[in-house]
Amino acid sequence: MKRRTARENAFIAVFEASFNAESMEEIIAQSRETPEYAVDAYGEALIANFYAHSSEVEDAIKDKLKDWSLARLPRVNATILRLAVTEMLFNGRDDMDSIVINEAVELAKKYAGDSDYQFINGVLGAVSREMHGEQNSVCPQEEQ
Repeated sequence: MKRRTARENAFIAVFEASFNAESMEEIIAQSRETPEYAVDAYGEALIANFYAHSSEVEDAIKDKLKDWSLARLPRVNATILRLAVTEMLFNGRDDMDSIVINEAVELAKKYAGDSDYQFINGVLGAVSREMHGEQNSVCPQEEQ
């Protein structure tokens, strides 16, 4: 499975679980019932890190929201941000931020409101700059 599909399937699983407060194991088991949206090993690792480090992930996002809180964001946007920051913090490679940001922006274009992708891009770019400095925080959507 391609990473793009793995990210999207992990997003769908976590988004769905956000309505039911299910455990990580339940999320993964349910995703396997629908092969089209099954979570692979990469997606499982992403979901596991998401649950294991949720407070760190939320802390990385909170101060970038200015006058907003995660609770006020649309659930789609909050889920995209949380998974992207999880991947940026815990994927083990500092050089993947631009890929992760681009994939999150594409998810936002597909599942979120019309201009939400710009907000997602801005928040993730700020998180990347704080984590790695200016040199690794290429935000591809800022050029458009």
